[in-house]
This record gives sequence, C-alpha cells and structure tokens, in this order.
Amino acid sequence: MATRHLYLARHGAADAFGELLEAGHKQAALLGRRLAGLPIDTVWHSPLPRAAASARELARHLPGVPVAEAAELVDHVPYVPGAAEMPRPWAGFFDGYDEAQAASGHRLAEALTARFARAPEAGRPDTYEVLVTHAYPIAWLVRDALQAPPVRWLSLDSANTGLTMIEYRTGLAPALVMFNDLSHLPADLRWTGIRTDARP
Repeated sequence: MATRHLYLARHGAADAFGELLEAGHKQAALLGRRLAGLPIDTVWHSPLPRAAASARELARHLPGVPVAEAAELVDHVPYVPGAAEMPRPWAGFFDGYDEAQAASGHRLAEALTARFARAPEAGRPDTYEVLVTHAYPIAWLVRDALQAPPVRWLSLDSANTGLTMIEYRTGLAPALVMFNDLSHLPADLRWTGIRTDARP
C-alpha cells in the first residue's frame, strides 16, 4: 500500500515585513536537523519570502533534496463562513472580505488539497514531502484530513516551525499523525507566532 507522508511546517518567526528573523533562521535550522534522518523527496514552499527563506534554511540539512515553490502554499484565507455558521468572536476578522475575495481564497484552498492531499497512485513508491507554508493552509489541510466542516479551520493554529504530519494511504482515510509539534525547539524558541496570552 503506497503512502504519501506530508510534513507540514509553518515558516520561522518573521518581522512585520515578512522577513525571517534570526530566531526564525534558528527555528528552521533545528527543524531541518529533525527531518535529516528521513528520506525526504522534495521541500515545497510558499512563494512568500518568510516561507522561502525557511525552506532554504532547513534544506541545508537535507543535502541533495530539491527545494521548489508551490503557488498553492501561499498564505490565504481558505474559507469565509456564511452568517449562519460564523463563530461570533471571528465575525470582525472577516470585515472587508467581499464575495470575490472569499471565492478566490476558496479556489486556492481547493487547489491545495487537490495537489497535496491525496495518496500516491497504486503501485507507486511511498513519498516524503515537506511543505513550508503558513498557519491557514496548514489548518485547512488538517481540517480536510479530519473531514471536519469547512468552518473548523478557524480553530486550528500553528506556531512557527511547528511540525504537523499527515499520511495518505491508498484506499484509506488520511491519518493525522501529529499536529504542531515543537519538540525540536528549545524553550526560548517555542510558541512564537501564537498570541502571547495563549502560550503555555
């Protein structure tokens, strides 16, 4: 049975302009060391600079592994809930999103799952891919793997370089193996990207 192993990671800590901070470089390097023992086939990254720089940094620990951009991994709002399903605390977040923007984001989300959220074809070898992206695309892929309602992406968040793993096997439902694991980071580099008041 062929398996697609997806290792999803949010980019390292970045400044307000989207450039990777020194802490972000360290986080990405430590994630690369963690992944170094795996037979990684490709490192994919979002087109945005903070994700591209994180991918290059972690790939220094994966010699010979190609690093490539995937447009579907760009930061985007994958689904804007309708009025009936909108959680009250989130209502203000979507102010200013018109129908065209919401539809564009959802098309990107569908393209993301179509490209990455499926098992290899029968008879193909297992694959091991790293996706360096953003909190929202990770939330969407996890929600999809769990077959949860679209609105549930809102309840999932990832810290910088938090590692999530999903396995796709031919003929079986996806398996969420881990979510937002930070064990590769020392205490002072954990939980960046998460609201200060919510950090453990």
